[in-house]
Parts: sequence; C-alpha cells; structure tokens
Amino acid sequence: MSENQPHVAVVGAGIGGLTAAIALRRAGLRVDVYEQAPVLSEIGAGIHLAPNGSRLLVRLGLGKRLDEVAVRPEAMEVRVWDTGAVVVRQPMGDAWQARFDGPHYTLHRADLHGLLAEAVPADLVHVGHRAVAVTEDVGGVRIDFAHGASVRADVVVAADGVHSLLRRPIAGDEPAVFSGTAAIRAVVPSAACPDLPRDALLTWVGPAGRLLAHPVRGGRETAFVAVVADPTDGGDSWSRPADTAALRRAFADWEPGVRGLVEAASEAGHWTLYDREPLPRWSTARTTLLGDAAHPMLPHHGQGASQAIEDAVTLAACLARLGTGPSGPAPALRRYEELRLEHTSRVRQGSLGGGSQRLSTTDAPPASASPAPPSPSSSPRPGGAGMEELVRDVTWVQRYDVEAELATAGLA
Repeated sequence: MSENQPHVAVVGAGIGGLTAAIALRRAGLRVDVYEQAPVLSEIGAGIHLAPNGSRLLVRLGLGKRLDEVAVRPEAMEVRVWDTGAVVVRQPMGDAWQARFDGPHYTLHRADLHGLLAEAVPADLVHVGHRAVAVTEDVGGVRIDFAHGASVRADVVVAADGVHSLLRRPIAGDEPAVFSGTAAIRAVVPSAACPDLPRDALLTWVGPAGRLLAHPVRGGRETAFVAVVADPTDGGDSWSRPADTAALRRAFADWEPGVRGLVEAASEAGHWTLYDREPLPRWSTARTTLLGDAAHPMLPHHGQGASQAIEDAVTLAACLARLGTGPSGPAPALRRYEELRLEHTSRVRQGSLGGGSQRLSTTDAPPASASPAPPSPSSSPRPGGAGMEELVRDVTWVQRYDVEAELATAGLA
C-alpha cells in the first residue's frame, strides 16, 4: 500500500464498516477500524443479501465463504395467514441468479459479520474505542475516544449506524418519523416447524400484521420478522428485548406454521421502525457517512446491508483515484456523494411501501374456500398489483451494478 494514499479511519465495525475496510485495502489505501464494543461481535437475526450486494462481495473474494454460511432460497411463497394455503410461488435460486447476475442469499447477520471480520487483519481493528469527538484541520482529522486516547487520519468514515455521533454535525437536529409499527425478530430451530420448507422465503399477511420467514445456517434454523402495530412509540431503538408472550398472543389465530415459529422463540428483538428524510449532503472536507449513518431506511426492501456494501465499494474507488490531489480528500468525498445520494434516496423511498407491504388480506381466499393449486397466474393483487409487480419493485435495485456505474464515471 502506498504511503501517498490517504490514511482512512473507519468508525464502526459493523457490516458497512468492515466492508469499507476490505474495499479500501483492496484499493491500496491504509485503513484502521475503531469499534466501541469491547469485543468484535454482531448481534441480530436474519438478513437478506440481495444480488446487488452479493455480487460485490463475490468480487471482493468472499464468494466461497458466503456459500458456506448462507442459504440461496429456491422460491418465494405468499401464504394465507389462517389456512397456510400457498397463494403464489415465485421461483428464485438459479432463475434469480441468471436474472440478476448474482445470488440472493439469506443468512444470519452474525455469520455475515463474521466472514467480513475474517477478511480484515486483526491488528487493524481496534475494539473498546468509542468516538466522542472529531476535529478537522488543514492537515487532517483527529478522533477523540471516551477512554482518553486520540488518533489522526486523513479521512474519517462514520459507519456507526443510525445513531452515529458523526452524523449529528452534518444532519443537525433531525426528526425521526415514527412509522407506527415495529419489527419483532427471532431465529428458531427449523425442527420446531417441520411442515415449513427450508428452502423458501415465506410471507403471511394477516388482518393486523405480517410475518416473513427465511432459512439460515444451511436450513437448520429459520429467521423470522413479524411486522406489527406499535402504538406506544417507545423510542428509536433497533434492538431491545421483545415481549414474546405478547408476540404469541398476536399470532394465536394464525395457521399452525406461524404459531410454531413464534412459540419456538424463547427470545426476540423489538425494532421500533422509524424513517428519516434523506440528507442533502453526507460529507465535510475530511469526514463522510456510510450505510445507516448516511441513509437509514425501513427494512421492507431488505436492502440495508446491500446499500452499505455499495457505499463501501464506491467510497474506496473515489478515494483511490481522487483522494490525493492538492485539495486533499474533499473532491473524492464530493464525488462519492454524487454517485450515491440520489440512488440511496430512491431505494429509501421504495422501502416505505415495498416488499410485503404491497400485499393485503383481501388478496387471499377466505378460510372456507378450497385453495386452488398455486400457479404464476394466481398472484395476489394488493391495490391492483400482484406478485410480479411486487418483484418489479425490487428488480431495478437488485440489477443495479455499482461497479458498472463507477466504470461509466471513469472510476473503475
């Protein structure tokens, strides 16, 4: 790595921060990662890695490890909430990979985090470093940490999530818009629901909520997320313990497959869902935002991880080619914004009403009806849109190739 290249300090060792470190090192830059937690670990439940994100990790050399820890679902199914009847089955697997030039993976967040951590040399990741202040000057930027230490770098990347300390000076006092809903997330043994397939994404839509499930860890476990009303507005937290007894009561009248999932959850996380308006800028002269720190969005497109990965690859390309001129890294950070702001804002807008939110209980036959055999033409029609339209909602996102955009911009 060239000493002439900028030294980049990444704040936050989550999925976005670690991917940034991998991409920056691959581009020849010097990198250190600072994480506030005392050990490098990742909590959470299931996660989607869409083709627009997975193909970038494959190009970063992580394809073999992804195949080892992730599941590539063969289909997406929509089921009736109280009978379990399959309304429609959309092929995925090889068909999805051919369509989008990359696999769609489902996996445990900790497994994705673990394989990213393996790809960053351990001596470059500094745990127990909680950033409390960042100060820029003409020669660089200083980060001060809670335990009294400080470091200097040429560029600071804030990849420390939606509650990012470094976001505040850029975003100011921004209101978080409460969605009125929460996502309750858990991972359970697949054996607890033996009648559910272990190779499919499953969605049930009921009168007062929806539940989505998918396989992780080779199908041995099933991750689910229940999107339910949350009238209490209990604070902007993405991970606090959920009331599992209340969860079971909420789904007590649903079909046995759903009841088996929620009854098997001895613990779950409660994620209150808030939205934030896109920022007009992400950067100062030497500091920029990445991932949820830059563009938090609702989870209904399953794009949080993939958008952070796209950010990381874009930032690395910009800094490697534009970060060493007489103006320092500022032109590179401006170009990074230009390439990512509009795109992530569009993805965020789609996430407001995308995914399973496009489906409604009026699409399914009543419990007394004899379910028809599933076929491509038996798509539900929420608001006049069936499964094919729901798939079209994400087609443009998943087909998007950020490295092709970089090539067009002369940065590949």
